[in-house]
Amino acid sequence: MTSLHRSQVRHSAQGFSLVELMVSLTIGLVIAIAAMSAYLGAASAGKVAEAQSRMNEDAQAALGILSQQLRMTGNNPSQANRTMESQRNPIYLPTPTFSLPTPTFTFSTVPATFTLSGFSLRGCDGKFNNITATLATLATLDTSTCVSGTSSSPPDSIAINYEADMFNTLPTTISPIRPTDCLGFGLTPIAASLPTVTTATTPTLSSSTVTYYVAENRFYVGTSSAIITPSLYCKGNGGAGTQQPLVENIEDMQFMYGTISASTTATTATVAGYLRADEVAGLGTTPADDATRWGKVLSVRVCVLVRSESQVASTPTRYRNCAGTVVTPSDRYLRRAYATMVVLRNRRF
Repeated sequence: MTSLHRSQVRHSAQGFSLVELMVSLTIGLVIAIAAMSAYLGAASAGKVAEAQSRMNEDAQAALGILSQQLRMTGNNPSQANRTMESQRNPIYLPTPTFSLPTPTFTFSTVPATFTLSGFSLRGCDGKFNNITATLATLATLDTSTCVSGTSSSPPDSIAINYEADMFNTLPTTISPIRPTDCLGFGLTPIAASLPTVTTATTPTLSSSTVTYYVAENRFYVGTSSAIITPSLYCKGNGGAGTQQPLVENIEDMQFMYGTISASTTATTATVAGYLRADEVAGLGTTPADDATRWGKVLSVRVCVLVRSESQVASTPTRYRNCAGTVVTPSDRYLRRAYATMVVLRNRRF
């Protein structure tokens, strides 16, 4: 009995054999690798989902800003035959055959170097030449030119001009309370001398001085020494005329302009086709000036190309750009094009 008992003790003290140990280690390693792969896959999927959510937010912000600005395009105080009461109080027009004398009015601005532009809207296949100019030297849209840049298809730029007030902009919080540009800087008041109807029985015109504010906001895609991420920038005509980023991770921006026929002036006209900025400027000799050509724009198609904040894709991921072309990038950023269309409600002829 003693010999048998000792044999059993020695057998139990031997432990696992080498084959058993290798099999156990292999099974454990397979389980660990599977668990790690599942964890990494879940983490990667979570990063991709978070990046896509952030891209959606950036696109919504960029398109929201541009759409809101475009809807106000064109309501400029410098309008022909504008009077105070004849537009705001129809009771001063007793009969359909009533007509006012031809009104004359003048505008003055402070500083005097800033003048009202004849453009309500103007686009560039590239950037405006004076996008970094200070407010004192900032040329109006009438004298600005477009720079195509080094890329064969650079991001577009757009300038939007409209009459600003306390309701369509966020007013300044410090006195004097004034409407603001796209960056929140207070706008310079414009003193306008407009004709006023003095009586309803025998209408005559007298001069009345009123104050207006005009916002001229220029939007483009760019970078800076402080912010190297491509972003949607805006440069307004308030404050010091500086430019600042509004939405990051906007890599490209393209506009197509729905225009009516060059010879059409009817308010009920429909879009004849969508053109690039250079095609709008080259509509022909009729109308003869660029401001009138851009006045033929009825609607604007806006497309922004948004990229992820970091390189979250495991391999380069193909995408469709604003032109609908499939592109294979050399990096691992996610990209997606977002588009909308805006009808210009305050278009000037």
